Amino acid sequence: MAVERFFLELNPPDEELRSRPHVVVVGGGFAGLKAVQALSGQPVRVTLIDKRNFNLFQPLLYQVATGLVAEADVASPLRLLVGQAANVQVLLGEVMDINPDAQEVVFNDRQYRYDHLILATGSGSTYFGHEEWRPLAPPMKILEHADEIRRRVLMALEEAEQTPERLRRQFLQTVVVVGAGPSGCELAGSLIELMRHALERDFKQLEIADCQVILVDPGDRVLRAMHPSLSAAAGTHLRNCGVELLLGGRVQSIEPGRITVQTEDGERVLEAATIGWTAGVKPSHLGKLLAERTGCPLDRSGRVVVQADFSIPKFPAIRVVGDLSNYSHTADAKPLPGMAGPAVQMGTWVAKDILAGINGSTAKPFRWFDFGSMAVVGPLYAVADLRGLRVSGLLGWLLWAVAHLAFMPDNENRLTLLTKWLWQIATREHASLLITGHPDQHMGVEVGLERAERFGDPGG
Repeated sequence: MAVERFFLELNPPDEELRSRPHVVVVGGGFAGLKAVQALSGQPVRVTLIDKRNFNLFQPLLYQVATGLVAEADVASPLRLLVGQAANVQVLLGEVMDINPDAQEVVFNDRQYRYDHLILATGSGSTYFGHEEWRPLAPPMKILEHADEIRRRVLMALEEAEQTPERLRRQFLQTVVVVGAGPSGCELAGSLIELMRHALERDFKQLEIADCQVILVDPGDRVLRAMHPSLSAAAGTHLRNCGVELLLGGRVQSIEPGRITVQTEDGERVLEAATIGWTAGVKPSHLGKLLAERTGCPLDRSGRVVVQADFSIPKFPAIRVVGDLSNYSHTADAKPLPGMAGPAVQMGTWVAKDILAGINGSTAKPFRWFDFGSMAVVGPLYAVADLRGLRVSGLLGWLLWAVAHLAFMPDNENRLTLLTKWLWQIATREHASLLITGHPDQHMGVEVGLERAERFGDPGG
């Protein structure tokens, strides 16, 4: 029996807004937030729907996982960022269904009408068909995951501090990170620094030589999306910091405290108290749902293949942006990468295009400006490729810091991050090494429509 739906019509207090076109934005990440900001103060009524009440600055999650900054430093309340605009309403909930013919979304078991719909629900982590690995190797896509990684590392060190057996201490002081993209390299480099510095100053019984961070990746180099020279520089720096690179390694199995990797030389079994996963991403399940409801095409990874204006065939009122979209209308016909820069530009352009259509004009075609890519691989060391300008080391870190502060949506967070970074440079202290909560309490937090996929469509 299908769940009964209740129609929800929230008339804004301002009567002038009631007759204006209603733009519903689903997802308050980089793309969704930028779209709402571009629509703020414009002659439209805007509703932002998100299952979380904050915008998360995902590129700095590894700093939460390693205690460099606190959760609030990388998350900003959506109502603070855009909710104070007279024409913007923020609603907490998860969109579970879409009726494109009636132009309605279903969330919190209610139907909600739109004139324009922007889907910007981002992506989650994929274990390539091995979801049973998730509780053993936490991903790093939401705050709770970063908290869990930090908790496991710190609890392992606390146990090692009171363990007399050398082999057991070595196991507890070992971390394996799967995936050598930017997130994996940043996490591995920050973890080895955290562990060695913590042992040097805070733990009395442990030896720095027993600390080990192993970075596993099936490729032949780290940061494969970047220029080979920068990959080589990053790999060399990670090795010099004490990170072991296990390249050409494919994960075969993960068990509690044990991971089996297939290499060219045969199987290698790694024993580690903590395992982290940064190996792959998958689009929000809303893409699959949208394809079922509209027949729109998906690529192999599940992203929605969009038209030049980010709409889908037959339903021009629906736009898909950010990590959920496959936008291939580029000079080289390659899809835009799932990064903050493209997402911000997508969200801004779609908002302007909607406004242009309402005003009876046409926006200029979307053109993506590639600012480049960068990654931190150690304290004051980063690699950056800025449109052919390739730098590494301290200069790379300075460019990385400026870029991340510029993309941070909240001014207060910019100030706190800058202050904590400067303090960490001066003292090497990690400001947020708290152990809270219970083991695995955050691993059940769902991302996207995982709950619907696991337990069946609640719509019946």
